[in-house]
Order: sequence, then C-alpha cells, then structure tokens
Amino acid sequence: MNLIIAIFALLFLILALKRLDWAILLLLAALPTYLVRFQIGPLPSTLLEIMILIAFAVWFFKIGRPWEDLKNWKGKDFRRPNYPFHWLIILILIITYLAIIPAHFKNDALGIFKAYFFEPILLFILIINTFKDGRSYAKIFWALSISAFFIAAWAIIQKVSGQFVANPFWANPQNFRAVSFYGYPNAVGLYLGPLVVLLSAFFFSLLKDRGFKLHKSLGLKMPFLALSILMSLAAIWFARSDGALAALAITAFILLLVYGRRTRYLAFGLVIFASLALAFLPGPRDYIWEKARLESLSGRIRQLQWKETYEMLSDGRLIMGAGLNQYPSVLKPYHQDGFFFNRDHLDNFDQRLRVSAELRNKYWQPVEIYQYPHNIFLNFWTETGLLGALVFSWLIIKLLILSVILAIRFKKQESAAERLVVLGLFGTLLMIVLHGLVDVPYFKNDLAAFFWLIVALLGIFKLKNNAPNLAKTDC
Repeated sequence: MNLIIAIFALLFLILALKRLDWAILLLLAALPTYLVRFQIGPLPSTLLEIMILIAFAVWFFKIGRPWEDLKNWKGKDFRRPNYPFHWLIILILIITYLAIIPAHFKNDALGIFKAYFFEPILLFILIINTFKDGRSYAKIFWALSISAFFIAAWAIIQKVSGQFVANPFWANPQNFRAVSFYGYPNAVGLYLGPLVVLLSAFFFSLLKDRGFKLHKSLGLKMPFLALSILMSLAAIWFARSDGALAALAITAFILLLVYGRRTRYLAFGLVIFASLALAFLPGPRDYIWEKARLESLSGRIRQLQWKETYEMLSDGRLIMGAGLNQYPSVLKPYHQDGFFFNRDHLDNFDQRLRVSAELRNKYWQPVEIYQYPHNIFLNFWTETGLLGALVFSWLIIKLLILSVILAIRFKKQESAAERLVVLGLFGTLLMIVLHGLVDVPYFKNDLAAFFWLIVALLGIFKLKNNAPNLAKTDC
C-alpha cells in the first residue's frame, strides 16, 4: 500500500512541476481521498494532505518565490500585495494553534490543526495564485463536477443493488442508507449538498453566458454537469440526509427570491404549491413538522447533545472550549447514557415503566458520545474556544456580505454569468450554515478544504473587482 502511495506521490509531483494548475484540479476532483490513510513514520497522513503539501511546495519554490520580494525590499517602498481576509486568516491560524493548549499538545490535536486549518489555508493560497486570471476559475467547477459524479454514482449503486455498504448498521435492510465511500450517510449530504448549489449556479451561468443555448465548444460537458447535479440530488435522497435536503430547499427558495422578479414569483408559487400539497397529505406534513420541531429521534439526540455541551462549557470552559479533538473525552462526565423515546405513545408511561422491564428495554434509546456537538457554532466553540467561534462566524458573515455586494455590482454591469456564479457562492455558504445548524459541515478533511476553496473563489472575485466600497472586506 505504501509503495503505491509513494508512486502516486511521485507522479503527482511530476504533474505539479509540469502543470501546477492540472495538479490542483486533480486534487479538487479527489477531495474525498482523505479516506486513504497511512503512516509516514510516526505521523498519520492522508492522500489528500500529501497532494496539498506537494502542490504548495511546488508553487512556493518554483513560482511563488517569496524570498525574491525580500531581496527588493527598500524600506517603506516595499509593499507586498495582501491576500483577501488576510488578518482574519492569520488570526484563525493563531487561535486554532492555541486550541492545542487545552489538548495538552497531543498528537491528535496537532493532526487536527494540520488537516483542518493549516493545509486548507495552504490550498486557499494555491487557488488564489493559480486561478486568478480571466475565467480560469471555471476549471475548478468542472473538477468538482467530476468529484460529485463519482461520489453520487457509488451511492446510487449502493441503493440500487443493496450492497457495498461497509458499515453493518447502515447495510442492514431495516436501516439501509447509502453512504457512498464514507462510513456514514450524513457525509454524503454534507459533501454533495453544497456542491449541488455551486454546480447548479455554474450550469445556469454557462447557459446565461450563451443565451441559454448549448455551445458546441462545450461538447458533452454540459450534459455531464447536469447529470452530476441530478445524481448528487439522488444520492442525498438515497442517503436520507434530511438536514441536507431541508437546507437545500431553504437555500433554493432564498436564491430564487434574490435573483430576480420572475424567480421571485416562482419561489412564492412553489411555497403555495407545497403548502397546499402538505395540507392534503397528513403523512408528509406530520413528518416535516416533527423534524422541524426536533421531535424525531435524531432531533431529540441533537437536543441532548446541545444540553450536555452547554453544561460542559459552563463548567469552566466557556473561553477555551474543550480543545482540538478533545470533545468526546471532556464531555464524558456530563453525558447521559440515553433516554426513553416515544414515551407519549403510552398512557401513564412513567408508572408502567417502573413495573415493566420489557417496556424499559423497548423504549430506552442509548446515546453515544459523538465526535462533535452537531451545531456549527458549538462545533467551533468546543474545538477552538469562544474566540475561534466568533472569528469564524465573522469570516462567514463577511463572505456573505461580500458575495451580496459583488452580485449587486455584476447586476449593474449586466454581467449575468458572473452574477450567477457569485450568487452560487453565496448559496453554497448559506447551505453550509443551514445544514450546520444540526450537523458538522467543517470538521472533516474534504469539507474544510472545500470551505477554504469557497473563500478563495470569493477572494478572486474581490481582487478582480476591487473598489472603495469593497475595501472594508479586506480584514
């Protein structure tokens, strides 16, 4: 196995030396390769990390050459261009590194810092410097469509065949959910959900750019892009990722509202149609209402998680949190082993429970300690401390504001294609936040890299369209 990885790393290095942009595109198409794990001596690593480090090293030593700027330093005359959001990014690196302190500088905490913060920010630097000219950033969307296609295809094969699910719990016909290459089904929605939003915006931008006519120069690319989007939606459905589906519906509604007058009418029409349909379909209506109120099993588990997390933070950890990768061990003293679920289905439940061991076994729902508290703000709070949660929140807010400003500008300039792409980036961030209300949309290698890719793409648009009213988004 290690020999195969070494050969791949060598071939990837050669590709990066010859065509760095192709190497980065391959990296982006292969974001889920973090699942290929191995050891380099005592250090754990993944195939994705190796590709990021190789690509960055090639850029740094062959193309970036920052030492040449230092040679030209002449006192106050030296001005090195700033990266977008550079102060916030520096602050994030400092805060996340300091989050290793409450983890007592354990190797696993250092690994989380490296894989979820340091290396994704290296990818941000690579994207900014490699795809800043013209519309070269469009190549990124084609690479992502390849990634979405293969992840979705494997999930669909699992659903159709009922086979190839490694996790025995989800492979059980009673619990069956597609997981693609991942170990659990929600990972499918976490990865493909934002991609559906981004690739859909890109698809319509290409149509808009060509007057809604398929151009011969695109060949089979457009059908492939459409197929990737549709397959991704099917994969999310087969994974039964309710959080992703709900976040997609809300994101689509908001994008239809903000895009234009006609799409606004369409958004309201869809809401009216859905409301009428649910009025006559009590089954789906009750299911959605139960999910919205967090009264389902997963919702009850989330509520218990958040309650325990708040108790843990309130016990002397409000500022520092638990530390990187320490949440499960720190939460243990505050954890409730389980609860009785569906107790409202029986009259005099408590009295009957005391005298019936059979009922206690039937309605008792054990709850494990999860790796994260399944809420985007609490995830960052427990891992990076309160300051880390606030800084990341501020970065996301600034990105959303920047995307809105750019969309308004492109509308005034009648740049319809660019406006659609920027709105797609806005929707992607919105999708991440909405799904993050009940899940973990950042703390995974591919999701962290994808997040910083979105930051880089918005940074590229900002650099290309800089103006006084955008200057305030620098920090």
